[in-house]
Amino acid sequence: MELALKDIRRHLGKFLATILGVAMLLAIVLVMNGIYQGNIKDGVWLIDHTAADLWVVERGRGGPFNEASRIPMDSYKTIAATPGVARASPLALYTAQRLIAGRDQQFTLIGYDIFGGAGGPQGITLGRTITAPHYEMVADRKLGLQLGDRVPLGSDTFHVVGITSAAVDSGGNPLIYLALPDAQKLQFEQDKRALNAATAANLQRLDKAGYSAEQSARLLPLLASGNNSINAVLVTLAPGADGLAVAAHIRAWLYFNVYTGAEERELMLEGKLSKISAVLGLFRTLLILVSIVIIALIVYVLTIEKIKSIATLKLIGAPNGLIVRLIMTQSMLLTLASFAVAYALRDLIAPNFPRTLAFVGTETAITFAVMLAGGVLASLIAVWHALRTPAQLALGG
Repeated sequence: MELALKDIRRHLGKFLATILGVAMLLAIVLVMNGIYQGNIKDGVWLIDHTAADLWVVERGRGGPFNEASRIPMDSYKTIAATPGVARASPLALYTAQRLIAGRDQQFTLIGYDIFGGAGGPQGITLGRTITAPHYEMVADRKLGLQLGDRVPLGSDTFHVVGITSAAVDSGGNPLIYLALPDAQKLQFEQDKRALNAATAANLQRLDKAGYSAEQSARLLPLLASGNNSINAVLVTLAPGADGLAVAAHIRAWLYFNVYTGAEERELMLEGKLSKISAVLGLFRTLLILVSIVIIALIVYVLTIEKIKSIATLKLIGAPNGLIVRLIMTQSMLLTLASFAVAYALRDLIAPNFPRTLAFVGTETAITFAVMLAGGVLASLIAVWHALRTPAQLALGG
């Protein structure tokens, strides 16, 4: 140990630079672990934080997250009348990109029944939930909004009454909560020029069909696209109700797709999140392998640099155990110090990282164990070369 420390002090600058270089690579590995787990956490956040026993969506669709789903607005009333259902709440989801807080931002709108319906904001850190039927919003802090801000969306302006933290969609984009009618209007609202063009086209079609101007005026609203649809219905079961039986009844008699929370979660993990998770997992594995190889090369090069000193030790009769301890100690100090610096760098990066980083203790421990095993392996390779070094090399032989 003392010999290893003396050698480190002799080449302190090089040793510290090596630690910093390896630590930066290990920090990327640790951050990649956080990105991998954060991707999963973001992907299922909305499912886990929505108080629903069953998710009812359009028939034949894997919605409302993996695939678009639209069902009639009044469907929730029919579902509410199903035996075993305590409450059925309409829900609207809409991904948008608008100018907010001075910059273009992507977000997901959640429209819910503010009068006792499920699907409302969770984890409000500032302000309150929505109480007015129109023109109030709760927004996540990632959007950069403050309480009391006025936000123009579509043809209306909304008042920020609450701020949430870490409320995100499956892509890590922040959520905005609105009253259901406001969300529906925003989802289906058309640009005035596009609306005028559609109206003119409908009038032309009616004219060609032989309708008079008066008849066309009465029929025109029926041809206009409405906003009387929702994306899902959240079902809360009555106490003691059999969820599977309720779901089977809704599928058979109301002709909708029905998923439990666990099934919706599985749909997300096996659908939208599966490929990105596989890619992140592959990159994570490659980074760990590259880190081990680099540590092995560094330890080997450090051993080669003092090969004459090792030959001198052999020449004066130093036991092989002393040489093994010298190399192993330096390798372990390099690995441990690099990991410690990498851990500190990870904690510095995490607060300002643009995506959610979720760190799991067991995963960090496994990464540490793998890197430590890599350091030991690197030491053994260097030890093997050192023990094969002839003592004559100290004399220039």
